[in-house]
Amino acid sequence: MNTMKWLIQREYWENKGMLFWAPAIVGSLMVLFSGVMVAFGMNMNVQIDGEKIARFHEMTTIQRHDVANAFGAAFPMVATPLYILMAFLIFFYCLGALHDDRRDRSILFWKSLPVSDTETVLSKVAMALVAAPLIVAVIGFASSFAILLIGSIALSFHGLNVFSDLMSSTALWLSPFRMLSLIPIYLLWALPTVGWLLMVSSWARSKVFLWAVGAPLMSGALLAWANAGFKLGLNIEWYFTQVVLRLLGSVLPGNWMIFDEGARRAMEQAERGDLPPASQVAVFYNEAYASLASPTLWIGVAAGVAMIAAAIYLRRWREEN
Repeated sequence: MNTMKWLIQREYWENKGMLFWAPAIVGSLMVLFSGVMVAFGMNMNVQIDGEKIARFHEMTTIQRHDVANAFGAAFPMVATPLYILMAFLIFFYCLGALHDDRRDRSILFWKSLPVSDTETVLSKVAMALVAAPLIVAVIGFASSFAILLIGSIALSFHGLNVFSDLMSSTALWLSPFRMLSLIPIYLLWALPTVGWLLMVSSWARSKVFLWAVGAPLMSGALLAWANAGFKLGLNIEWYFTQVVLRLLGSVLPGNWMIFDEGARRAMEQAERGDLPPASQVAVFYNEAYASLASPTLWIGVAAGVAMIAAAIYLRRWREEN
């Protein structure tokens, strides 16, 4: 356990610029831009059931409660740009995680230590799937809360004092914990991409990006060509969605809305039904938990574990040969 903890700390130290400072800078810029918009008097129109509410004292108790719940439930979603950035950071971190050690020959130093290849690879998996999402989530919460306060101040300039209702809203204080509860689900859905990138990073001697991205895309293109030329009757769209996109895009947060048909349909129905924002957020969380019953998820988990095992073997084999 101490060895794994030390290895994860090593990964953080070596990639601190990518895994901490990049999201921290983006989050700070988001807060700064929000403050600038408020300072320059951007117009903010609040609507409840399609009706513009001009002043807070004109709102009913139910409307005030709806505004507070909507803000409280959705405020972590304000950090969506950070979560998208996280997907790219994890992608490129995994892409170079095992290749860079071989390229700069630092692998010889690490292999001289009493640390196995299994522990080394698993520490990189833990960094990508647990530590990095936690870091971004904390930065995202801080940024979102700051933007929420800025927005509340801006609303107060328009006669909408939401502070008391917002701070007493249980949705506000539960939202960070609900978001953190998605990390284990994200971990499972992201395994295929992380496994694939680590396997390629462990195997490729050069041009890792071309191998990692080009191989799945080229396989899909060749399959589409063969299907058209020889009338094979294959479902090429399924292949690109469930194989190519799973290998390359599973690190995108909320990807179960892409790969799980049930979750996608439920979210589309919620949007078409004009549900309140708080209810739509609740549907998102419910479908995330429901996706644990999806066979697509567990097939991807099995494939991801197999590719991580291959990365462990290849790390040892590449150096010995």
